[in-house]
Amino acid sequence: MTAPFVPNHRPTLPSRRDWRIGCVGAGFIMADCHLVAYRQAGFNPVAIASRTAETARAVAARHAIPTVHETVDALLADPVVEILDVAVPPADQPGLIRRAVEVGQGRLRGILAQKPLALSVADAENLVARCDEAGVVLAVNQNMRFDQSIRAAKDILNRGLLGEVVLATIDMRAVPHWMPWAEGLPSLSTFIMSIHHLDTFRYWLGTPDRVLASTRHDPRTEFPHRDGVNLYILEYAAGPRAASWDDVWAGPVKEGVEGDTRITWRVEGTDGLMQGTIGWPKYPAKVPSTLEYSCKATGGTWARPTWDEVWFPDAFVGTMAQLLVAVEQGAEPEIGGRDNVETVALCEAVFAAAAEHRVTTVREFLGPGR
Repeated sequence: MTAPFVPNHRPTLPSRRDWRIGCVGAGFIMADCHLVAYRQAGFNPVAIASRTAETARAVAARHAIPTVHETVDALLADPVVEILDVAVPPADQPGLIRRAVEVGQGRLRGILAQKPLALSVADAENLVARCDEAGVVLAVNQNMRFDQSIRAAKDILNRGLLGEVVLATIDMRAVPHWMPWAEGLPSLSTFIMSIHHLDTFRYWLGTPDRVLASTRHDPRTEFPHRDGVNLYILEYAAGPRAASWDDVWAGPVKEGVEGDTRITWRVEGTDGLMQGTIGWPKYPAKVPSTLEYSCKATGGTWARPTWDEVWFPDAFVGTMAQLLVAVEQGAEPEIGGRDNVETVALCEAVFAAAAEHRVTTVREFLGPGR
């Protein structure tokens, strides 16, 4: 028997590494993920600004960024910046992107937005239109697509090794760290945590046709919220089903009880199956995600590729790389704003299905013509 192919888990890198990147935000995701990954890949962050200039200066010193702007607007107006990397709270992101497009017209080549691109489809579609009109490439940092096991799984699916997909599942038993800006948002878990898994299902299988969902509050989260522990099923007219248990409670593991925090996933097809784990719950320990697959192409035995990279921070090489490649090629990014509108619509469909106790469709939340 010939050895099974090794699925690709690495991103495509740009031919030019010196694109001049301006960074907005200096919190954890920028300081400990984006900038660590960019230095690792040889990318070129040249300027940074944050709500607090002192924080921006500290992050600039840590990552050898030459220019610190006292205000975000000053960075947006910086004539050196070609690529904008945004890491601000979701409620602030749409307004910032609109200002960036207006100020940077004719100079700014691309924007990497955080997920969620926006908290509503209407806002997300508006950002896509604004960037299109200005000739700015818009990409979204749906970084779970560049988790090594998730990306390798996509390669296996692309090659048809599992045959027709029957069922895909994600089982999360892990406790996120809700940032202070999460309080007061219209959605908690759906647009901040579940969006990772919803976008992964879209990445693997496409946009579903129908959604069933249920939610309850998270006992640990003290501020009021409408969606905490999320359970949902995605139906595809072509046959596949997908489901996730997004258990952000995971038992009283923060209250002195031993527990089992983890994220596992599984995809079953007519010709084989694959399953894996996500290493993120062990952060800051660098624990690689895992993948094993068994199908006709492997002779019915398990194949277990391995890698040294981890989701946080290594996946963030891929999210910036896919934008830079798109700018170089004049093409749509792997995770373009236009595509990501459907992830935002899927979040709205899950949120409505749970809140209104009904079956929803993604189409009802999309604008006309999609």
